[in-house]
Amino acid sequence: MSDNITKYLHKEMDRQAGIEHTFHRTKIVATIGPACDTYEKMLELAKAGVNVFRLNFSHGTQEDKARILGLIERMNEEEPFNISSLADLQGPKLRVGEIQNGLLEINNGDILTFTSKEKVIGTKEKIYVSYPNLHEDVKVGDKILIDDGKLEVVVIEITPEGDVKVAVSYGGILMPKKGVNLPDTDISLPALTEKDISDLEFILQHNVDWIALSFVRKAEDIIDLKKRIAEKNSSSKVIAKIEMPSALKDLRNIILESDAVMVARGDLGVELPVEKVPMAQRDIIRKCIHRGKPVIVATQMMESMIDRIKPNRSEITDVANAVLEGADAVMLSAETATGKHPALVVETMRRIILEVEKTEYRYNREEDLKPLSHSPTFLSDAICYNACKIAKDANADALIGMTQSGYTAFTLSSYRPKSPLYIFTKVKSLVNQLSLSWGVRAFYYDEEISLDDIIFDQINILRERGFIKTDDVVINTGSTPVNLHLPTNVLKITKVE
Repeated sequence: MSDNITKYLHKEMDRQAGIEHTFHRTKIVATIGPACDTYEKMLELAKAGVNVFRLNFSHGTQEDKARILGLIERMNEEEPFNISSLADLQGPKLRVGEIQNGLLEINNGDILTFTSKEKVIGTKEKIYVSYPNLHEDVKVGDKILIDDGKLEVVVIEITPEGDVKVAVSYGGILMPKKGVNLPDTDISLPALTEKDISDLEFILQHNVDWIALSFVRKAEDIIDLKKRIAEKNSSSKVIAKIEMPSALKDLRNIILESDAVMVARGDLGVELPVEKVPMAQRDIIRKCIHRGKPVIVATQMMESMIDRIKPNRSEITDVANAVLEGADAVMLSAETATGKHPALVVETMRRIILEVEKTEYRYNREEDLKPLSHSPTFLSDAICYNACKIAKDANADALIGMTQSGYTAFTLSSYRPKSPLYIFTKVKSLVNQLSLSWGVRAFYYDEEISLDDIIFDQINILRERGFIKTDDVVINTGSTPVNLHLPTNVLKITKVE
């Protein structure tokens, strides 16, 4: 076989892989950990359907993270993917300290003492909790939950020395370093800890696409993080993790200030009464779609596949429901980070997504999201709205947008069009960032010629790569005059020749 033929076949295989990677509209976020932290294993995950790699800064070193980011960058250079990177800050995670002999059995009715003053080895006499303001913030009657809610105690006294006495409501085995939740308490710790600030400096040096802020309580937490990012002239975008009841009280403002939102059901499921979690998830998704902000559903989606080769039936339904509700992305945590079958988990999740999107998915939601006449973006919103409406009416084979801020891409995506959605941008950082957004396939394009020439170019690029063909109907959005970089103000229908 000649070298030319070999190169052609490889190019065709790459082209086909790039096309197949766009088939699922609901994106997949996978966490990198010891089970999948080599280039070969990460490439397996990408080929199985991963769109975003998550780096969890609660574990591992910055050196580990730098190596992983280098592998993602290499993959995007060598493969036909635009894999996005997501750095997940640990936040003010509260934990118990070390426990004598590695475990402590506590029984209903036991009286324990929590201290944040000294790092004692935990016994029934005294247990260390990593929260210096514990005695100032909790009050008598507050519940304290430990180890994802497996253990529950209630505050009965705050001593003059600053210790907190608690009565055990639901006992069990207490082990070292287990997480502590304070569902009844307004926590005074800042959203960014010293560790987070150090990690943030590292993240901003490495041009990570998305930064997730843990334990967001109010919009000001997001504003502070964005200010720090802007001071470093970084293009990183911010994800607000919703995992505390206080965040739900300020949800509207948090969504407005964030670039995306994560429904972090791990701590949310502990902090909230369990029966409220499904409705909270649905409400967050609905409000994010309404505001054109990508939304991720996370935690324990396919947890049984950490060890098994098939998910539980309830997990299959959980993933399917998140897709049906309209989530931009679904996330895997320990399933890929430490599980036995990372690529199989991703492939299984992708099959569930594809089946839902092929059968029961509600596309074309523009009637739910009509542009608001009082909005400062009303005119460009109206173009995007009508582009999606015409794409539906014309059964268009492609919906093509241009963006510099990402706004047009996020807006078109929020309508959940059935027509395949392609976005062109001259901002390189956006190409990978948009991999988180529902249905978007992004391309780098930096020409500034006439709008007609740009549209002609974009159609040819998609045709050459196999996304559209002769006689297809495509809808383009753009702006003119091109050199002024105005908000979207043009809509054009083309039959491909």
